[in-house]
Amino acid sequence: MDPQQLSEEQRKEMEEKIKNMSPEELLEFQKQQCIFCQIISGKIPSKKIYEDDKVLAILDINPAAKGHILLLPKEHYAIMPQIPEKEIGNMFVIAKRMSKLILKVLKVSGTNIFVANGLAAGQKAQHFMIHIIPRKEGDGILEAEGKLIDEEMRGKIKSLIEEKFNELLGVKKKVLQVEAESSDEDKEVEEPEETEKEGEERKEKKKPSKKGKKKINKKKVVKEKKEKKKKKVEEENDDDKDDGGDASLDDIANLFK
Repeated sequence: MDPQQLSEEQRKEMEEKIKNMSPEELLEFQKQQCIFCQIISGKIPSKKIYEDDKVLAILDINPAAKGHILLLPKEHYAIMPQIPEKEIGNMFVIAKRMSKLILKVLKVSGTNIFVANGLAAGQKAQHFMIHIIPRKEGDGILEAEGKLIDEEMRGKIKSLIEEKFNELLGVKKKVLQVEAESSDEDKEVEEPEETEKEGEERKEKKKPSKKGKKKINKKKVVKEKKEKKKKKVEEENDDDKDDGGDASLDDIANLFK
């Protein structure tokens, strides 16, 4: 029964009934109202990724990204403090395994292990869960506007982490090193003016006269080198790219089985 569809009198009656419930009766009432408890019991269908006697992992019906997994305790717990330490520890061990599967099967760059614990933290469901969200570079998910470090330093850190990450996963993939945009690209290199003696010698040898400063712009040369390097890395990484096509929930679920 949806509380929003109740009249004022019915709502007050329900509130009074809930106040007089024992802890066991209240828990049973919460289970009956919880959509995720109905998914766990099989009353509502879902795309299962993993299941044991304590937890169930399913694909989110409204995912933040393709392969977004919800890891649920089978027992009804509204928030994290209600969960026994042994059970919450087991949940995060399984979340770790799910994250590893996502990285290998979906060939993504990373994952977010996310918990919304309480209304103020953005929790919308009345059943505790852990989100495992696949991430790709530039996907914009959970993007923060403020940056604590500048772009050049972020690029260097990203390259180092990605190289180590691929090494741990055994992925044979070269990482394109991020080259900071140097101000030298837009600067012009100046050659010193020739001395009077050098000018006379040049004239004697009948070389073309050119007074003043000779300016050489390196921007074009640097850009061509970068493009060649990027093209080479992209060709080496062709075998590691996925086909980028859309997949159904069934297709994704089958990948993890």
